[in-house]
Amino acid sequence: MKKQMLMVALAFAMSAHVVTAQPEKVAAVQTDKAAIVQLKPSVAQTQAALWASRVLARYHYKAMPLDDAMSAKIFDAYFKALDSEKLYFTQADIDGFAPVRNKLDDAINNEDLTVPFQIYNVYQQRFFDRMAYARELLKGKFDFNTDETLQIDREKAAWAKNEDEAKDLWRKRVKNDWLRLKLAGKDDKSIRETLDKRYEGYQSRLKKLNNEDVFQMFMNAYAMAIEPHTNYLGPRSAENFDIAMRLSLDGIGAVLQSREDYTVIREVVPGGPADKSGKLKVGDRIVGVAQGNGPFTDVMGWRIDDVVQLVRGERNSTVRLDVLPADVGQDGKHTTISLVRQKISMEEQSAKKKIIEVTDNGVKRRIGVIQLPTFYQDFEARRKGDKDFKSATRDVKRILGELKKEKVDNVLIDLRNNGGGSLIEAVELTGLFIDKGPVVQQRSAEGRVEVESDKDAGLAWDGPMGVLINRGSASASEIFAAAIQDYGRGIIIGEPSFGKGTVQTLINLDRFSQDDKLKYGELKMTIAQFFRINGGTTQLRGVTPDIKFPVTSDDDNFGEQSYENALPWVQIKPATYMPAGDLKELFNPLQKKHDARVAKDRDFLDIEQDIAEALKLRKDNVISLNEAVRRKERESQEAKARLRESRLAGKDNPDEPVSGPGSKEQRGKVPSPTSPKKTNVVLKGAAGADDGLQGDERSLTAELAAEKAAKNAKDVYLQEAAHILADEAGMLKADTRMASRAMPYLSMLKQNSN
Repeated sequence: MKKQMLMVALAFAMSAHVVTAQPEKVAAVQTDKAAIVQLKPSVAQTQAALWASRVLARYHYKAMPLDDAMSAKIFDAYFKALDSEKLYFTQADIDGFAPVRNKLDDAINNEDLTVPFQIYNVYQQRFFDRMAYARELLKGKFDFNTDETLQIDREKAAWAKNEDEAKDLWRKRVKNDWLRLKLAGKDDKSIRETLDKRYEGYQSRLKKLNNEDVFQMFMNAYAMAIEPHTNYLGPRSAENFDIAMRLSLDGIGAVLQSREDYTVIREVVPGGPADKSGKLKVGDRIVGVAQGNGPFTDVMGWRIDDVVQLVRGERNSTVRLDVLPADVGQDGKHTTISLVRQKISMEEQSAKKKIIEVTDNGVKRRIGVIQLPTFYQDFEARRKGDKDFKSATRDVKRILGELKKEKVDNVLIDLRNNGGGSLIEAVELTGLFIDKGPVVQQRSAEGRVEVESDKDAGLAWDGPMGVLINRGSASASEIFAAAIQDYGRGIIIGEPSFGKGTVQTLINLDRFSQDDKLKYGELKMTIAQFFRINGGTTQLRGVTPDIKFPVTSDDDNFGEQSYENALPWVQIKPATYMPAGDLKELFNPLQKKHDARVAKDRDFLDIEQDIAEALKLRKDNVISLNEAVRRKERESQEAKARLRESRLAGKDNPDEPVSGPGSKEQRGKVPSPTSPKKTNVVLKGAAGADDGLQGDERSLTAELAAEKAAKNAKDVYLQEAAHILADEAGMLKADTRMASRAMPYLSMLKQNSN
C-alpha cells in the first residue's frame, strides 16, 4: 500500500512552519515610529513555484492548467488568505492590482514573483496603518449610548470603498474591544493599556514574518485554488507533519509558548529530560539557547518556531538553556540548565481508554471508550522493520485486549474532531473489528479503481461496538466509520461527519533542485478520491450517523460543503463484500430510548439551547455596540450559567469514568487581530463569561487552570453515547434471536472455535 495521507484543513491542529530566512531588504517604508521592511522572493522560491506548477498541472487528481483563468483564482485566493475579513485592503487597492489579475500564471512561469510580493508589501503597509489608527483611537473616548452594530464575520462583505470606510470599520472594532473589557469590569486606564499593548503586539508579530512566509501564503493560494486539501509545505512544515504522524521527536520534553518577548515553558512532558532533571518548571522563561559547549544565542523576541528549532536536535546531543525562573522578575538571577536530548513520545495524541459505567433499572453495564485523536503511524520506523513502531492500530489493539480483561459490555471508538491521518491505519484499524475483506476503494485521476482490504483473518474485538463522530471527524475517520457502517458491524452515533473523500500524498520538490543548498519544500497533493465499499462516497455528504445528535455547525461555515471548489459527490460500482451483521432493527428502539432520555436530560437540553443561540448569532452576524444592550445580554448569560452551575453542583453523576489513562505561532499566516468574539459551541459545558482578553493577556496559571477545568468538565455527548451502547448491550442479551440476526458472525466464530 502506498504511503498516503488523508487530512482535513483542521487536522492535527498543526502549525504551518517553514524554513526560517532573514528577510531580504528592498526598501524601508516609514510609518509612524516603525520602519516596515519590504520583502522580495528568493531564487529558490521562484524555482520552487515553477516546479510545483508543473507537478500540479500534470499529476493532480483535478489537474488544471496554469493559465489566465487559474491566475484569477489564485488572485482571489491570495487576497482572501491575506485579508479574509476585508479589514485592511480597500476596493481602491483591489482595483489597483486588477491589471495583474490574469498575469500571476506568467509570474510563476517566468520565475518572477515580484507581483505577489508587491501585493503583500501593500498589505503590510495597510496593516500597520490600521494598527496605528486603532492605537490613536485609544487616546479618545467612545459613546456607548448610540445604537450601532458591528458585523461579526466580514468574509462575504464588500471591501471598504475608501480609507474613510476602512477607518469606520476599525472604529467599531476598537469600540467593541473596549466594550468587552468594560463589561468585564476593567477601568479606562487598564483598558487603554491592555489594548495599546495588544495592537502593538500585532504589529510586532507581523514584523516577524519573512519572505518564506509570504511565499508559503502565495503558493497555498495557488494550491487551494485547485482543490481545498492541496497545500504547499516548506521544509519545516514537512518536518512537523512527520512528527504529527509518528507522534515523537528528539528534544527536551517541554511545550513552549510565546508570551510577550519571552519563550515560556508551558508544560513539562512526564518522563522527558526536562522532567527528569527537575530543574525546568512551568512558567520558566528561556532567554538563550546554546548547542553543547558553544556560545549562547539570545532568543528574546524570537518567533516560537525558531526557538523550538534551536531547542530540538539530534538524539543524545546536549543543549544548554539560559533560563529566567518563573518566580523572579525581569532583572532576576538567570540559571543555566544543561539537558541531553532524547526521544519524546507525544502520548497526549495517542489512543486512550476509559470505562464508563451506566446504571439503568438497577442493571450496571460497562462501556469501554477508546479516544483516538488521529490515525498516526511512524512510517519510517515501519519501513526500517522496527518491531515497536508507533501505530494507532497497534495501540487500539492493545487497549481492546485490556478492555476484554476488564469485561466491558460494549466498546465505543470516539473519533470526534479526528481529522484523519494514515490510510493504512484506517484500513488496519477496521480490520480489528471485521474478519477480513475490502475496507475502502480508491479511484485515480485516470479512473482506475483499487480496493484496499484487510487481509488478516480474525477480530481483535468481536462484541458489539459503536463509533462516535462529529463534523470534525474527517478523512481516515470517515473511512473507518463508513466501513463499520457498511459491514453492519457497529452503530454510528453523533452528527454528520466533515465530508472529505479525497486522498493526498506528499511530493518532495527538492528532487528537482540542481543545488543541494536550494530547498524547494513539498506538496501535499490530492491524487485520488476514496469511495465506500457500497459504492458511495463520503465526499461532501460525510457519514450519516445511525443515531443522530444535534448538529453543532452549518454547512456554510464548517465542512467540505463550505468549500466552493470541493469535488462533487459521485458513486461507483460497489466492492464485493459480505456484511458482518445487520443492526437496522436496533436503530428505531435505540433512537426512541435516546429521545426519551435526552428529553429529560437538562444538560443535553442546555447544549441544544446553546447550539440554537450560536447558530442564530451566526445567521444574524451582528452584535450591538450599545452598552445597555450588551450588559443586559451579559447578565442574562451569567444568570443562566449560575443556574446550570447550581444544578450541576447538586447533581450526582453515576456515569462518570471509573478508570482512565494515567502556543503556537503559525508560519505562512498573517495575524488576525481584534476579531469580535465568535460564538463556539462548547460540548463539554457552557463557555465562561467573556473577560475581553486574548491569548497571552491572561496569566499562564489562569490559562492552564481553565484548560484543566474544560478537560475535566462533563462530556454530555460521550455520556449519552455510552447510554446508547448500554441500551444495545441490554437488548442483545435479552433477545438472543435478535442478537443472532444482528451479529450472525458471532455464532460462526463460536462454531469455528469448536
